[in-house]
Amino acid sequence: MKVVGIGGTLRDGSSTERLLGAVLAACARKGAQTQLFGGSTLAALPHFDPQAGERTQAEARLVEAVRACDALVIGSPGYHGGVSGLVKNAIDLLEDLREDARPYFDGRPVGLVVSAAGWQATGVTLGALRGIVHAMRGWPTPLGIAVNSVVQRPFAADGSLADDDIAGAVEAQATQIMAFGKVPA
Repeated sequence: MKVVGIGGTLRDGSSTERLLGAVLAACARKGAQTQLFGGSTLAALPHFDPQAGERTQAEARLVEAVRACDALVIGSPGYHGGVSGLVKNAIDLLEDLREDARPYFDGRPVGLVVSAAGWQATGVTLGALRGIVHAMRGWPTPLGIAVNSVVQRPFAADGSLADDDIAGAVEAQATQIMAFGKVPA
């Protein structure tokens, strides 16, 4: 099974990208092949232009990876109560999948991860991502991960997950992704 992760921020070591990586690592432990398109990769993408005749190599790599995957994980910081522009631009690029035999995220589970400096931003952003995934014909996993980076301390100094509740949510979401990704089309 192939699982693609999309998300993060421009800040190295952002909690969003680290949480996204934790879900991908849990999927890998369960047998998945994973690929991460993190913040620095997303930052290299030009602004989405639906009329562009050709895509850059970076754009083509992202579109092809999603086209070939069985499941996705999307992680966004909760910026001002919404999905970050960096992540939204990458999602918008996936409009290139609209005419595929399996358009957009059709028939694929999508795990969602949000990290924000407040509970309101985590909930609103998670809800926005769920709406986007539904619009793109995907199946958001029942468990979405929302981390308040001010109240919770998800990571230890060595980078491992330090919060047992968050670690449990990561494992549960990975289990859902792997189980739903194996449902025959």
